[in-house]
Amino acid sequence: MTRAAWSQNLLLSLEQFGEEGYGAASYLRARKTYIGFRKVRKNVGAFWTILGTIHLNTVHYSLQTNPADPRVLTLLIHEVKHLQQGLVTALSVYGELEAWQLQFGLYHQRTNAKLHPAIEKLLSLPFNYDRVVLKQARELMQEYAGKGYRVDLLPLYPVGKEIRFRLFGQTL
Repeated sequence: MTRAAWSQNLLLSLEQFGEEGYGAASYLRARKTYIGFRKVRKNVGAFWTILGTIHLNTVHYSLQTNPADPRVLTLLIHEVKHLQQGLVTALSVYGELEAWQLQFGLYHQRTNAKLHPAIEKLLSLPFNYDRVVLKQARELMQEYAGKGYRVDLLPLYPVGKEIRFRLFGQTL
């Protein structure tokens, strides 16, 4: 199977994956988003680029991966969330928390699979601009994915809010 054919099967599966999947597939189709494969650190499942593309990590996924696998579909929804957030929000712990909670919340909802304890804790966190919560989220992400998942390099808030906080001690 070619990459293009696999991607089309992935989008068809995504459309059948509930409201969030349908919305993500519509977003990807409307923007003609390239979905490909690239090898990166083992701590990364997939990633988006500033060019608006999405790549699945060949360490974990290939053309032999079932395009209807809930792990792949929820991971793709996670990456679409980042594209929707925009560069500034996506490159923050706040943006990652939103995408992780969406991904693993959907995965658990669809599969009822037992989740890693760090993911269970992450899903219980409130999604807000509380720095204590965002620091805890960052720790939980690395507990789950390993220290090679470099969320520790991201600001807690989207960069404009982070600068405002550091200069004036306020987020809004």
